[in-house]
Amino acid sequence: MTSDEALMLQFQGGSTEAFDELFARYREPLFGFFRRRLNSSERAEDLAQETFLAVIRATSRYEPRALVRTYLYGIALNLLAAERRKQSKDVPVDSSPEPAVSSAPYAVLWVRQALQKLDPSEREIIMLREYEQLSYSEIADLLRLPLNTVRSRLFRSRMALKGYLESESKPERRVATTELTNSSEEHEARNDQ
Repeated sequence: MTSDEALMLQFQGGSTEAFDELFARYREPLFGFFRRRLNSSERAEDLAQETFLAVIRATSRYEPRALVRTYLYGIALNLLAAERRKQSKDVPVDSSPEPAVSSAPYAVLWVRQALQKLDPSEREIIMLREYEQLSYSEIADLLRLPLNTVRSRLFRSRMALKGYLESESKPERRVATTELTNSSEEHEARNDQ
């Protein structure tokens, strides 16, 4: 399988097949990125498309300094920030958009509610790690933070999330909290050496 970086360089050289492959690899993950952060499926789809349009527009300026995945999520974060600024002008101050949760099971809803209680920067770092499955170094590159800062902020975010989850704890919720913590620890042990 051709690496993302090689595909990006091929696209830069004029290969539409390389772009099609990158689009196929990242369309769903980018849609999910926006969908988890916005209350509109249609807007999430639009922003995922806009991410690829930005790649097309900037193809001549692309330099392989970071992973293509980090590059794409960087564009996505910028588009998301612009979208939130636009929404804040259109929405009354006391209402904040929450991701749609229509058919989610109870435990998922409970975790999403707890995530909403986190500070936006805490929420974003934990979502990049747990939902987008970015490594610590990718998050550091994306957010332009030192690696150890990412590690400490992620730890604090997880502890705050765990605190919110346990504060409303019922027996079935305690099981979900334990599973979330164990899953995160196992995932880190496998992916961050």
